[in-house]
Amino acid sequence: MYLRAILVWLLLGAVATLNGMLRNAFISPQIGEHGGHIVSTVILCVLIFLVTILLIKWIGPESHNDARAIAILWVSMTIAFEFLAGHYLFGHPWSKLLADYNMAMGRIWALVLIATFVAPIWAVRIKRLR
Repeated sequence: MYLRAILVWLLLGAVATLNGMLRNAFISPQIGEHGGHIVSTVILCVLIFLVTILLIKWIGPESHNDARAIAILWVSMTIAFEFLAGHYLFGHPWSKLLADYNMAMGRIWALVLIATFVAPIWAVRIKRLR
């Protein structure tokens, strides 16, 4: 289960990267950086839910506790990647990385973490209802 969860997380990373490329190429030039950030964040949250719902059975959680474990794994990996790769690989200062979490300044990136956490839990519930 955990290996498959990690593979899906990598797929979500690819989806997030493509979303960011589309934001930079098409959305932000039309509506500005701040508007692009908001639209792109909402789109990514929806995509996280869709991918998770489509692949949750393949991941194979057997209980709600498994779904919560996947949620914790995904959020932990996302935060680690954002900060470690963002700083050490891409050279962004810590202040820039932290700025994306400042909701008072209109930065809603934290919603991606919420979606990443909630998606496997909801997906298990949705798939069990059918």
